[in-house]
Amino acid sequence: MATGHTDPHRRERILAAALDLIAEEGVAGVSHRKIAARAQVPLGSMTYHFTGIDDLLHEAFAGYADHVVTVFEHHLSGATTPDQAREAVTDLIHTLSEGPRRDLILVQELYTLAARHEPYRELCARWMRRSRTLLEQHFDAATARQLDALVEGLTLHRALDDTPPDRALTREAVTRVTAAP
Repeated sequence: MATGHTDPHRRERILAAALDLIAEEGVAGVSHRKIAARAQVPLGSMTYHFTGIDDLLHEAFAGYADHVVTVFEHHLSGATTPDQAREAVTDLIHTLSEGPRRDLILVQELYTLAARHEPYRELCARWMRRSRTLLEQHFDAATARQLDALVEGLTLHRALDDTPPDRALTREAVTRVTAAP
């Protein structure tokens, strides 16, 4: 194993290994030892880079939330009309629900932590504010809040349903939420 001086990406490998293990075994199944082995780093690297397992998990989940916000940005950035924005949200829902199962598991593990522990609840709240801010570039604040919940809900339903709703149903739901009163 490389030393920290010749291994500038060690910290990032540890964070990636933590997310991979969470996706495979759940938060309850991770440990410093398992993460170090997965990341192929000395066990001492864990305490060198993080104050404890909670610090490591929080930072790993924060990085994951940043990744999802980047997906939001990618989908929404090109929209210049309300119809394009609605189609971008439809695309976003399908991209998220058809993505790797790992991502679905990570989101659910984070939500479970957020339900139990304030720091993760705060992390989720920041993530939701960032998502809504991106949606507010195209829709009013109340609609953005509803759309954010729709994205979460339809993504989960599409990912877990044996016969997920098709694109037309997703588009219809997005249109209903964004329709003028």
